[in-house]
Amino acid sequence: MAEEKEVNEQLGQQQEQEEGEAKEETSTMMKPWEQHSAVISIPRFDYNAPSSLLHNSHSGFLVTCPIKREKSATKEAICILQKFIGSFSTCSAECSEISDANVDAKKRKICMEEIDRECPSSTQSTSAAANIGDTGKLLEDSCVEKAFAKWDNATLSLVKLTRSGLLLFKFPSNDSSDVVDVLSKIMCSLESGSLVSPLWCHRIFPIQATCCLNEKDLRATVSKLVLQFVNDKKNKLAKPMKFAVGYNRRGIEETEMKISKSTSKRSEDLALLDRNKCFSLVATAVNDVVTDSVVDLKSPELSVLVELLPISGLPKDALAVAVSVLPCNLITTKPRLCIKALLSDAKAKNDGKNR
Repeated sequence: MAEEKEVNEQLGQQQEQEEGEAKEETSTMMKPWEQHSAVISIPRFDYNAPSSLLHNSHSGFLVTCPIKREKSATKEAICILQKFIGSFSTCSAECSEISDANVDAKKRKICMEEIDRECPSSTQSTSAAANIGDTGKLLEDSCVEKAFAKWDNATLSLVKLTRSGLLLFKFPSNDSSDVVDVLSKIMCSLESGSLVSPLWCHRIFPIQATCCLNEKDLRATVSKLVLQFVNDKKNKLAKPMKFAVGYNRRGIEETEMKISKSTSKRSEDLALLDRNKCFSLVATAVNDVVTDSVVDLKSPELSVLVELLPISGLPKDALAVAVSVLPCNLITTKPRLCIKALLSDAKAKNDGKNR
């Protein structure tokens, strides 16, 4: 009887081992997004967004990330944004007041290790978790669950794009959220170390307004945002005011192919796809508001950034752009004018080489 019992135990252990190996093999064979969906699903796309963006101006965020890591970046972006946006925000308005009362609380493995299985080792994860405060516990396994529990698609929805490596979140057209202030708080928290550096989100572009890419709408949008910037008392401007213009045409090849098949697109609107034409129009709009202003690409006091949005579902002859007027502390001029990266310089360079 003793021998029979021992044999049964050995068979049971062998069966458990085989089942474990089978599960591990299945997980390895699964695509990254399949592994992700097995853990938690991302919000549904807002399929009414294309029509809404054509008829109304929206604020929001455009996030850059590695290609084929959009789902990981979406979850990470939600974890970040829900901490700093309006009713979602659980952090203090001032970075210096962010609580670290739970520093000594029990830490768990970061959620990205469980989701993507491509994070640093558990030793590194534990070490990183031990060095951050309450806000810094961004990537714990409970973070995604809490973020999704608070997430409200009616407040900030996810828009489907035609280009990989980008995420677009938009507010309702009547929302007045200060997206620039949100990004400022995120950058401040990263610099102070109270927010752990993201793994997948490279840059967050705060969209103050959207409009159709035509001369009338773009000029009106830029003038409105520049006027708001100038009238803001916290912005101290010299005379003459120095400004710079940035224009990013992501997915332009696909857009040109789409437009070439359409005969209804007006030539003057299509001309704004040219950088020089767009720069000239934006500069004129700035000068209309501040007559005493000059272009300075090295040390601008304000920067007007225009981003072509590759939105899925737009009519063939329609183009939409995001526009923001930003202070110097949120932008970098080298090697080109753009939003500052969320990652450290060294990590950003390595990620750039791998993309």
